[in-house]
Amino acid sequence: MPTSTAPGKTWPELKSTYEKDGSCRLPYQFDGESVELLRQRVADISRQRRPEVVHEKDSDVVRAIHGCHEFDDVCAALVRHPRLVELAETLIGAPVYVYQFKVNLKQALEGAAWPWHQDFAFWSEEDAMPRPDAINFAIPLDEVHEENGPLVVIPGSHTMGLFDLPEKSADSTSDWRQHVSNDLAYTVDAERAEQLITEQGKTVILGRAGSLHAFHPSIVHCSSNNRSADRRALLLITYNAVDNAPANPTRPAFLVGRDSTPITARHDDRLALEPVTDGSLDG
Repeated sequence: MPTSTAPGKTWPELKSTYEKDGSCRLPYQFDGESVELLRQRVADISRQRRPEVVHEKDSDVVRAIHGCHEFDDVCAALVRHPRLVELAETLIGAPVYVYQFKVNLKQALEGAAWPWHQDFAFWSEEDAMPRPDAINFAIPLDEVHEENGPLVVIPGSHTMGLFDLPEKSADSTSDWRQHVSNDLAYTVDAERAEQLITEQGKTVILGRAGSLHAFHPSIVHCSSNNRSADRRALLLITYNAVDNAPANPTRPAFLVGRDSTPITARHDDRLALEPVTDGSLDG
């Protein structure tokens, strides 16, 4: 394994930050041409009428698209990017496969908030994922600023277990649509989140289009409404440890990947990932 991820950054330092805080800015970013290509593919998919394309409540505004790596060649190439696979395997500590792929779209002045929640609550309760041995990579396809609904995470909350899980009865059922709308099935109480912020602080994840962040499945996070005239599209890849694959998932395959074969890294000239050298990792 290489010792340096980029100038001034080492793998042990990166892993230490991730394990302590539950999130970190990764020292790479996709170049402008790569981001534009991904934007084009997202726009093409958003115009399609298919189950993977989710709209805002009572609206034709697209909220999210799912599982695009299964039917779009650029998205398929993205999840196999050698550096992304290497980063995922390093931070998880095991071979990985793609558990989930999605793009959350907050359209200008229309994109609705995501309430406080933990991703592992869905994966544990709905899919019976054994452990939170997975990782989310977030790639903004637009510049993210304070007003267009940035992701907000609570550092260290990933070490505290799952909060506020609803009681389940023997005959209780769950609709997967409640896992992709702003009326989420599993949320963290807002007062609890505020108390956690008082104790732990919070991190607002901002950055240029093409930047790369990692965050833990159990970290408490949310995002606000898009109050600006700028769209905020956030592409999310979830890699899961191969030995952590759910045995019998029932949610749609575009939400829960069925193929847990270790992913094979493959270079694609259309997707250029560059080291961050401008000092923005310190911001």
